[in-house]
Amino acid sequence: MAAANAPIAMKEVLTLPAIGINPQFITFTNVTMESDKYICVRETAPQNSVVIIDMNMPMQPLRRPITADSALMNPNNRILALKAQLPGTTQDHLQIFNIEMKAKMKSHQMPEQVVFWKWISPKMLGLVTQTSVYHWSIEADSEPVKMFERTANLVNNQIINYKCEPSEKWLVLIGIAPGAPERPQLVKGNMQLFSVDQQRSQALEAHAASFAQFKVPGNENPSTLISFATKTFNAGQITSKLHVIELGAQPGKPSFSKKQADLFFPPDFQDDFPVAMQISHKYSLIYVITKLGLLFVYDLETATAVYRNRISPDPIFLTSEASTVGGFYAINRRGQVLLATVNEATIVSFVSGQLNNLELAVNLAKRGNLPGAENLVVQRFQELFAQTKYKEAAELAAESPQGVLRTPDTVAKFQSVPVQAGQTPPLLQYFGTLLTRGKLNAFESLELSRLVVNQNKKNLLENWLAEDKLECSEELGDLVKTVDNDLALKIYIKARATPKVVAAFAERREFDKILIYSKQVGYTPDYLFLLQTILRTDPQGAVNFALMMSQMEGGCPVDYNTITDLFLQRNLIREATAFLLDVLKPNLPEHAFLQTKVLEINLVTFPNVADAILANGMFSHYDRPRIAQLCEKAGLYVRALQHYTELPDIKRVIVNTHAIEPQSLVEFFGTVSREWALECMKDLLLVNLRGNLQIIVQVAKEYCEQLGVDACIKLFEQFKSYEGLYFFLGSYLSSSEDPDIHFKYIEAAAKTGQIKEVERVTRESNFYDAEKTKNFLMEAKLPDARPLINVCDRFGFVPDLTHYLYTNNMLRYIEGYVQKVNPGNAPLVVGQLLDDECPEDFIKGLILSVRSLLPVEPLVDECEKRNRLRLLTQFLEHLVSEGSQDVHVHNALGKIIIDSNNNPEHFLTTNPYYDSRVVGKYCEKRDPTLAVVAYRRGQCDDELINVTNKNSLFKLQARYVVERMDVDLWEKVLNPENEYRRQLIDQVVSTALPESKSPEQVSAAVKAFMTADLPHELIELLEKIVLQNSAFSGNFNLQNLLILTAIKADPSRVMDYINRLDNFDGPAVGEVAVEAQLYEEAFAIFKKFNLNVQAVNVLLDNIRSIDRAVEFAFRVEEDSVWSQVAKAQLREGLVSDAIESFIRADDATQFLDVIRASEDADVYPDLVRYLLMVRQKVKEPKVDSELIFAYAKIDRLGEIEEFILMPNVANLQNVGDRLFDEALYEAAKIIFAFISNWAKLAVTLVRLKQFQGAVDAARKANSAKTWKEVCFACVDAEEFRLAQICGLNIIVQVDDLEEVSEYYQNRGCFNELISLMESGLGLERAHMGIFTELGVLYARYRPEKLMEHIKLFSTRLNIPKLIRACDEQQHWKELTYLYIQYDEFDNAATTVMNHSPEAWDHMQFKDIAVKVANVELYYKAVHFYLQEHPDLINDMLNVLALRVDHTRVVDIMRKADHLRLVKPYMVAVQSNNVSAVNEALNEIYVEEEDYDRLRESIDLHDNFDQIGLAQKIEKHELLEMRRVAAYIYKKAGRWKQSIALSKKDNLYKDAMETASQSGDRDLAEELLVYFIEQGKKECFASCLFVCYDLIRPDVSLELAWINNMIDFAFPYLLQFIREYTGKVDELVKDKIEAQIEVKAKEQEEKDVIAQQNMYAQLLPLALPAPPMPGMGGPTMARGFAPPPPMGGMGMPPMPPFGMPPMGSY
Repeated sequence: MAAANAPIAMKEVLTLPAIGINPQFITFTNVTMESDKYICVRETAPQNSVVIIDMNMPMQPLRRPITADSALMNPNNRILALKAQLPGTTQDHLQIFNIEMKAKMKSHQMPEQVVFWKWISPKMLGLVTQTSVYHWSIEADSEPVKMFERTANLVNNQIINYKCEPSEKWLVLIGIAPGAPERPQLVKGNMQLFSVDQQRSQALEAHAASFAQFKVPGNENPSTLISFATKTFNAGQITSKLHVIELGAQPGKPSFSKKQADLFFPPDFQDDFPVAMQISHKYSLIYVITKLGLLFVYDLETATAVYRNRISPDPIFLTSEASTVGGFYAINRRGQVLLATVNEATIVSFVSGQLNNLELAVNLAKRGNLPGAENLVVQRFQELFAQTKYKEAAELAAESPQGVLRTPDTVAKFQSVPVQAGQTPPLLQYFGTLLTRGKLNAFESLELSRLVVNQNKKNLLENWLAEDKLECSEELGDLVKTVDNDLALKIYIKARATPKVVAAFAERREFDKILIYSKQVGYTPDYLFLLQTILRTDPQGAVNFALMMSQMEGGCPVDYNTITDLFLQRNLIREATAFLLDVLKPNLPEHAFLQTKVLEINLVTFPNVADAILANGMFSHYDRPRIAQLCEKAGLYVRALQHYTELPDIKRVIVNTHAIEPQSLVEFFGTVSREWALECMKDLLLVNLRGNLQIIVQVAKEYCEQLGVDACIKLFEQFKSYEGLYFFLGSYLSSSEDPDIHFKYIEAAAKTGQIKEVERVTRESNFYDAEKTKNFLMEAKLPDARPLINVCDRFGFVPDLTHYLYTNNMLRYIEGYVQKVNPGNAPLVVGQLLDDECPEDFIKGLILSVRSLLPVEPLVDECEKRNRLRLLTQFLEHLVSEGSQDVHVHNALGKIIIDSNNNPEHFLTTNPYYDSRVVGKYCEKRDPTLAVVAYRRGQCDDELINVTNKNSLFKLQARYVVERMDVDLWEKVLNPENEYRRQLIDQVVSTALPESKSPEQVSAAVKAFMTADLPHELIELLEKIVLQNSAFSGNFNLQNLLILTAIKADPSRVMDYINRLDNFDGPAVGEVAVEAQLYEEAFAIFKKFNLNVQAVNVLLDNIRSIDRAVEFAFRVEEDSVWSQVAKAQLREGLVSDAIESFIRADDATQFLDVIRASEDADVYPDLVRYLLMVRQKVKEPKVDSELIFAYAKIDRLGEIEEFILMPNVANLQNVGDRLFDEALYEAAKIIFAFISNWAKLAVTLVRLKQFQGAVDAARKANSAKTWKEVCFACVDAEEFRLAQICGLNIIVQVDDLEEVSEYYQNRGCFNELISLMESGLGLERAHMGIFTELGVLYARYRPEKLMEHIKLFSTRLNIPKLIRACDEQQHWKELTYLYIQYDEFDNAATTVMNHSPEAWDHMQFKDIAVKVANVELYYKAVHFYLQEHPDLINDMLNVLALRVDHTRVVDIMRKADHLRLVKPYMVAVQSNNVSAVNEALNEIYVEEEDYDRLRESIDLHDNFDQIGLAQKIEKHELLEMRRVAAYIYKKAGRWKQSIALSKKDNLYKDAMETASQSGDRDLAEELLVYFIEQGKKECFASCLFVCYDLIRPDVSLELAWINNMIDFAFPYLLQFIREYTGKVDELVKDKIEAQIEVKAKEQEEKDVIAQQNMYAQLLPLALPAPPMPGMGGPTMARGFAPPPPMGGMGMPPMPPFGMPPMGSY
């Protein structure tokens, strides 16, 4: 059956993978669809997320990062429900979110796991647990309410659906379970039906169910039905049924009788079962959908089968009702979202034709208002009418599909029936039936209302209108208007009879409602007339009405100017202003004229109103120059300034400062350019300098940045207005850093007498030019010197200031400056006064007046530079007497004493306050010894060294260095680069140290010599001190130092010093001797101090004599000595001797080294002796472990067993591993068995070839690694039974499966491996890898079992891996099947074509071909079928017709010379109008001489080389072919060629038609001449009529007259005269109407002029009156211009009658 004629239409809405959904998540547990609005997909990789797909915009999915076990979208709203299991529990946490509000609505924690849940209504969730069913409302704070408990038949069932009928009185729960043992692949369905009212359940067998509402005839209340589908297996028979039953039948009412029908499953679908059921409430159809994609459609009322088809090649797991279209959505495993809908155009005809069920067809048509049953309904109506069954006929007409019987004819039929006395008229019966069924149409409403109006029953009309039973129309309103105007208005409004509605509102004077209604219905009344009408009685109402018009969508219907003129004609200035102000608020450019107008009328009449309008700034597009003039005349100077744009105008207005508010004037200057502003400011100063100065200063202050400070300054300077400059710069000074600005301000302030301001600025400002300001102030000679003092003091001009003040005899300012302003600058003042030869008494008095505030150092420097230091003697002594400790005071006093040589040594040694470095420097050139005294006092090391070196005072230097005891100083003087070092050392040795009695000084000197690396000099020094009976002879440190120095500098003296000295540090010196390789001396030192361990270490480590060490050990008999000897023996490899020595030393500390050495030397018996000794001292796991290993090495297994039974701390696991690694398997077996390490024991037993025990141990270990090791060992030993036991425990682990398989295969154990894998299929933990690996093995070694295996377990295979195996082993049929299962249709097609002998199957290949993605494979398939199966190529091409390029296919077949072979295909696709197809078919038709098909092809499909085809067949031997050529020429517009070809074949009719269609007058007239020449008079007459529009009458008459054919031309002449007479009559009529119209227009214009515009009389002569709409301004003063000429109105100029010159024929 063609898809277009099928009663059910299928459409792919979208595919989930196309919008980014991973195919692995397209499953029942991950995808939910609660309604036709949303699909929800839960993803767990690459991250947890929920994808929400809105079916209105499916290509824009909403993805949110959410972790949940399940997600459901609400059927109606954007509300998301989430379910997640709490970790570590069986409880589920439920949450409900509002996505639009981004808020959580509710949450609840279920005490048990929810195994299934579903939205049963937009406000209710159904929750199914293992035992019960709950309902949870999303409203308020309610918790889930338990509805019922699950029945026993649903135990261990997978719940797949839960439904609730709308009243929530009936609930049904559906689950599935594995099938019967004899047929497990047929899934069993179970259903629990629960009654809420009765609180009872019924268990049924069903796979799918759904509720429906159905109205049974005779029962006004709908009945609740349940439909369910079952498929059961009993006694070897499969039974499939559909049941429809009523729930809760209503007592005493007609009930629905139970229905059932068979579900027929094709043989290939015997194990298929229903998974979903949807009921279309729109059409009352039942849709049953099965897992494998079958669709069954049944009628709900009769359970009659309507349709069955397979709608999906892939399994369907989810469906949802599509209520708006009466269909359903289905989602399959490939991710296709399919929409099934009723094909309204074909279902009724399908049921009546294909099913031959006329009653069902009529019922379907009536229920769904569907086409296709019109004839049946009309026929039935006529039968009922003929039988006088008027009631039944009325009911049939009321329910007729698409209102086929709701016509005037039907009403007329009922009207024609005579009324029987005492009976209701059939017409009223008909109308009553219609009213009970619904709404009447327009004609029915009119006829019924006519009856009611005639009977004066207006209340019935009101009730029917309120119930919306009547269809309103204008005719109905006219009818009702005769009895009720209000009711008629309602009818007009409903009928959208707009003119009538407007007229009614106008009659009621409800003008505002006119606008509202007109806007609603899009009607345009005569607004101007309405406005004029209102204006006469209510001006304010007219304003409101005009404003309402202005706010209409699409703009005001009447021009604003026209409305304004209407107001002004009645002198309503205020109303016109109010209207314009409101409508001009948007401030649009096109309203410029109106803006000017409203300002003009108010400036003339109400200037204050105009000023307020301008102040609001609501207009910006009016005529500004014009308004500026009016503002100036009205005295609004500020507004005039704002509007003038020319400088002369502005200058003329701006001088009226007496009438302008200063602040407004200042603000105005901010709106003009800089140049204009300066010009205006200059004019204001010229007019009235004093009066306008304040305004100019204010403007300059306000806009100094725009005008430029320099320009403002120049302006004031131009008028020499220092006062203005002072005020202007005073406001700008604080924000300026310009030195020139600050100077000018100081200058202006000085010249205006503002001395205090000058003083302040010079004191506070940091930006003026100090030099320039100083010079100005000196020149100005102000009476107050404080400004000058500020400048000179701040910027360092103190000498200049002092000189100025001294020369101008302003001595009191000098004293004031020094005493009060800045005493710190007194030295500079004193220096300048000395330079100016001021009297000393004044200077001394000035100094003494300051005293302690005076800085001494710069004062001394100033006096010292001028050699006038003695001047300060009195001042300094006065300071000392006051207790001054200032270093500068005492320095200066010291310098004076030194110069006067007044006992300077006493001063230098007793004065604690002077600076030694300064005074010493001062003394160096005068007396070096005094400098040494000063430097010694101040510890000025560098200066003292320099002066003593320079003057050869080395003795003083040596004494100073020894006394200082300073390391850095010693380092400096003993530096080898010091050329005076030798002289200093001699003085130190000969004088300084012998004189010293301080040990610290001696010690410091010795350390300095050591640091300076002077060993020989140091030895010399120490021998003199230590060995010559000095006070330091027994000094411990000096003895140590002497020996150590000898060790370093002269080792030959060391032994002598050891023997002569006793008070030194033996251990430390001995270690130093060892480091210096003086081993014998070190041994002697250690022996002298009884340090035996250190002594034996010297023998062992340095002298390297074990024998001397052993001898020494026997002599001293100390354990520590024996330990050192043992360690040395161990290092030398004397293991046995070392063990003996350790035993003598009773030393267990080195057991690790002893164990390691014993193992290397293989002396395990000695090691056992040593470890037994060690074990008595320590409890170390290492010791016990090594003892066990030693026992094993010497094969003392009995001691091992005894040892491990005794208390020990051995690490038995490590020992066992070590024994295993050393191949000591018997000992390892003892250990592993003892510690129950079954894994290691199993491996050990394998090594001992004890396989059965190894398997038992591996079973206890239960480790994959152990199982593998035992398994592989058993395989190597060919113990395959035991190997299989192990293998079954390995292959359930995915990661280990491949390793086992490779191991078997590498050893050629193929059959055993296959047996292992086959056994693994039945394991509970069998996984995909086992099924896949078995498939690979079948492919390699048992190909005969491969296909069966693939078909049985296709869903449990790793298809890509098996594909590779089949490809390698060349199993092409199986490879093709795998590619199909994996949706690799491109590869499947390629495989079939490359290996067709084995893999090709026509039906299978067709299914593959339509699914391939690579377009090139289509054409490869065409080549393949052409070469191998040409008889099936058309079938194949028909399948590919929608996917291939037809041009390319034709090219392929043309190159292969087999075009005829695909003729059926080309005929099928010719509707696409492809050039190549058309040409190929036309070529075939020409070859077959099938001219009918050729003409049909040309007519329907014009995309081909028309001229080429015409040229090819114009010389064909068949007349019809040549006729087709002429036809082609005609279609191509080659009229001459077509006519010539028709004339050649005497096809005169074709020639005349061609000439007529060409529109070419010459061709038509040439054809006339041809007919005359051929003597074809009848053809001549026929041609005149066929080409009537082309042939000129004069030509036709001339030809007829010349050739004696007037009779044949006379009918044409009559027709021509009649036509042109009618045209002339029409033109005359049009002209008369135009003249009448012109006269009416002129009269109308005269009436308009008669109403003079009063507003024009109110304006001054300067304002021209605005022109009337459509008229020029100048014309108005003179009257109307004459109307335009009547060009274009009436007939165009007619050419002169007569015939053109006769041409030659």
